[in-house]
Amino acid sequence: MRRVFRLPRLLLMLLCVAPVFSIPVQAAPPAFSTHAEAAAVIDVSSGRILFSQQGDKTMRIASLTKVMTAIVAIEQGKLSDRVKISARAAGKEGSSLYLKAGQEMSLQDLLYGLMLRSGNDAATAIAEHIGGSVEGFAYLMNQKAQMLGMSHSHFMNPSGLDEEGHYSTANDMARLTAYALHNPVFREIVKTKVKKAPNPEESWDYVWSNKNKMLSLYDGADGVKTGYTKLAGRCLISSATRGVQQIAVVTLNDGDDWADHARALDFAFRYYPLVKLSEKGEQASNSALVTGDSFSYPLTEEEKGKVTRKVETGDPLSINYRFGELGRLRFQLEGREIGSVPLVAGDTAKLNPTHARTGPEGPDPGRNYAGRVWALVRALFSFDAS
Repeated sequence: MRRVFRLPRLLLMLLCVAPVFSIPVQAAPPAFSTHAEAAAVIDVSSGRILFSQQGDKTMRIASLTKVMTAIVAIEQGKLSDRVKISARAAGKEGSSLYLKAGQEMSLQDLLYGLMLRSGNDAATAIAEHIGGSVEGFAYLMNQKAQMLGMSHSHFMNPSGLDEEGHYSTANDMARLTAYALHNPVFREIVKTKVKKAPNPEESWDYVWSNKNKMLSLYDGADGVKTGYTKLAGRCLISSATRGVQQIAVVTLNDGDDWADHARALDFAFRYYPLVKLSEKGEQASNSALVTGDSFSYPLTEEEKGKVTRKVETGDPLSINYRFGELGRLRFQLEGREIGSVPLVAGDTAKLNPTHARTGPEGPDPGRNYAGRVWALVRALFSFDAS
């Protein structure tokens, strides 16, 4: 007689309802918001704005201004320069390092005091040293803003004290932050929790603790700047790195900024991870050429399957072609270009470390800094808020 095996009733019921318990793939990021009047989240390497909440609304930005002050000073000054503190700088109102008129300090130490303690006296001294005057330095700040495509920003002073005509937006400050974080000097300063600086006027040294609590509150936090005035409210820029991906968050007038930034960073890392779209030395489809660099871009699970590639042959008469860039491999997401990498002959791919891709892959200070910075500038001009 043939024996019939019967499944236990409980197991049979579980098999019948199993589809109900399956975990669906997250097609798109869930709705997200902050308590801020305006906010923006950006992927630092690509310059892609991942989240924007009234991101183009012009607002007061308080001491977030000092991100611009610092990057202009780093790029146009010499860190070893001795900066003499003027009476105007020493008497500046607001947060202060309590510098004295006639005192001298290196530009590098002033930059630490500027970013860790938000010293308005340091901001004024730096401006006078680099720009010849506060007004001259403001001109340099606005030049930089224009270069970065910060079309909704205007700077009147280096400190962020409330002044008519001094404003920016969350999106613009996110773009500025992404640019600044590609500078290794800036990046080192803003991640520092405590800095000791010599004080020639006294028998003790300055010891500055960073006001940015995110450096201790969030795992992987590495920047950037706090800000507050009565009119601007609480303003904050934070950044954090996981693996090769760095995210920056900007909030303007946010009464719950520490919590909002932690949530925003979690949101970005979870739903917009960096996806490697090209490996250096990879053969381009239907071509004898290979990629001269790797390329990664933050993508949602839904977007991964929507990226297309296009091989573009270079002009033999162009300078780039003569230097070995024989074409470009361009990446598009739903018809919009998100980046490209150079195409080179297969035997030269490993011999051309200076070939620039349009989106730097990660916060590595040792890789072709100038090329990566200009690549990011092009990215900031090209990419719209998502």
